[in-house]
Amino acid sequence: MFSPLSRIGLLRLPVPPPASSGGWDRAVSPGSDLPAPERTARRILVRTVALVALVASAFYLIWRALFTVDVAVWWASIPLLLLEIHAALGLGLFTFSLWDLDGRAVAPATKVLPGRVAVLIPTFNEGPEVLLPTVAAALAMRLEHETWILDDGNRPEVRELAKDLGARYLARPDHRHAKAGNINHALSRLRADFVAVLDADHVASPEFLERTLGYFDDPRVALVQTPQDFYNLESFEHDRTATERAQYHEQALFYRIIQPGKNRWQAAFWCGTGAVVRLSALNEVGGVATETLTEDIHTTIRLHRRGWKTVYHNEVLARGLAAGDAASYQLQRLRWGTGAMQVLRRENPLFVTGLTIGQRVAYAATLLGWFDAWRTLGYLIMPIIVVVSGVSPINAAPEVFFPAFLLVFALQQLAMRLLSRGFHRPILSIVFELVRMAPNLRATLSLLIPRRQTFQVTPKGRTGDGRRRVPAPLPLVFVAAASLMAGIWFPATLAGLTPVAYKVPWAVFAAMVWLGVNGVLVALAIERVRSLRFAPERRASVRFPIEVEARIDGQPATALDVSLTGARIVGPVLEPRDRHEVTLLLGGTMVSLDAAARTARPAGRQTIYGFEFDPSQRRALAGLALALFTTRIRPIAAPIADLEQAA
Repeated sequence: MFSPLSRIGLLRLPVPPPASSGGWDRAVSPGSDLPAPERTARRILVRTVALVALVASAFYLIWRALFTVDVAVWWASIPLLLLEIHAALGLGLFTFSLWDLDGRAVAPATKVLPGRVAVLIPTFNEGPEVLLPTVAAALAMRLEHETWILDDGNRPEVRELAKDLGARYLARPDHRHAKAGNINHALSRLRADFVAVLDADHVASPEFLERTLGYFDDPRVALVQTPQDFYNLESFEHDRTATERAQYHEQALFYRIIQPGKNRWQAAFWCGTGAVVRLSALNEVGGVATETLTEDIHTTIRLHRRGWKTVYHNEVLARGLAAGDAASYQLQRLRWGTGAMQVLRRENPLFVTGLTIGQRVAYAATLLGWFDAWRTLGYLIMPIIVVVSGVSPINAAPEVFFPAFLLVFALQQLAMRLLSRGFHRPILSIVFELVRMAPNLRATLSLLIPRRQTFQVTPKGRTGDGRRRVPAPLPLVFVAAASLMAGIWFPATLAGLTPVAYKVPWAVFAAMVWLGVNGVLVALAIERVRSLRFAPERRASVRFPIEVEARIDGQPATALDVSLTGARIVGPVLEPRDRHEVTLLLGGTMVSLDAAARTARPAGRQTIYGFEFDPSQRRALAGLALALFTTRIRPIAAPIADLEQAA
């Protein structure tokens, strides 16, 4: 079977056959497949530990409330108790959400279209380097469909891109309601039964439609959502431990564990991209919701209220760009959190009609999770209060309190680890909680102090011209400064240099240990935000570190990394000329491009060249995009390092 791009002469080779990993090599992004059904014994273990942790937490909190609260210092005792209660409630919602990950049978891949299909790619200001692979991959998806670029930027270069690649182009006279309004404008002009929505940076695998359309055999299914995954593995959201072969991204827990768990409660929701929607269902609820910044979850609530079903297909079928730096990450979280607060004000799932109890609780687990930032802030401030004031918020003997607290804490952490099926990284998760604390606090405050919010697109591609550090969030700076002052205050008090007396020494010493742990975590969060490793992106497109056969003007060479804007290639000494023909062999697909040699560095008997591709050759670049994103290519690191050392 040939892709549309093959038919217009862009590629002379067939689209790669379906692969269980969605077309990306396991060494790049393992765990992309549909997970195997959970074994009964493991499910029983997870549920048992979670229930034991919840029961132990309940008894512990009852004991804390009845016997350990010192009313004389209620301003410290009660807030600490409330923080612990909030943590236990969070564990309860987490248990509810992850009680079962196999809530729905997987539909078989389909070769028969259930109706007319349109693929929509809404865009505003994403550059051609970001948009081109998305459009090329959308056109190459199997099964008959139309591909539409919905350009809210009204850009001539995007219109030309659509024309060159064979996609439909649509712009609108106004830009009301941002992405939601853009999609609604297109819906009124389509002749389709189903629409697949892909963000401008999300590159779909060839089998995207085959794996999702089968669910619509059930006439009450309105939406099929797939996980979000990312191909820029060095983003701010990615990390790797010393024992892990793969990059871990911060959203993996939500997209690979929490969302599938919502299938049991018929509460999986649209995440804006990587989804297919039944148009009749969307029309029944008045189109995409435009009243909030999170049009996706808001629209899903309306679908569920009308009795429509949703499905989460837990297989990565598209990859996009994760936030490259802390500023982009925080901007994204602020928009999501503010949108969640708008949903709570306008169509609160806890109170509106038409939802089941399971759906209400599942939505609450997601929407109320934004308030965790206040618990995080409370845990940062509490030890400072104890050290500076000298009061003990716990009225109990240490030999009684510590065993009870440590047992419950250990059970809660074990339950979190098991419920998350290994996706919970305790230290890394806390670091990210601290990084997003500031935008989440701002977002939740908008529930009490509503103000007009505009839809701000998360920056993609090139976001800076130079290597500069992102400023640390002010709340973290204030906490770090206050913690440092408390650390100085403590020995000064022991030396009798302050007016405070530590009447319960064990409580203050415990607070100092707590303060030290907090200080390390805050320092890690600030260091991550400030790291030049996550400075604003200077490149327009992501470079893939690979080692593949290449040719420069017909002479044998080896490509060391490739992007849609250029490549680094080691080869023989070349004759100076304005343009060279660079040919790359990517997973059996040969792509030739015109390029200019911008840099040249000797490396032994060879030369490492930095080539820049001619951006006007859109068809050839689309072929390169298909080869890069839909072919299994083994990443490398050592050969590049060796050549750099030789250079």
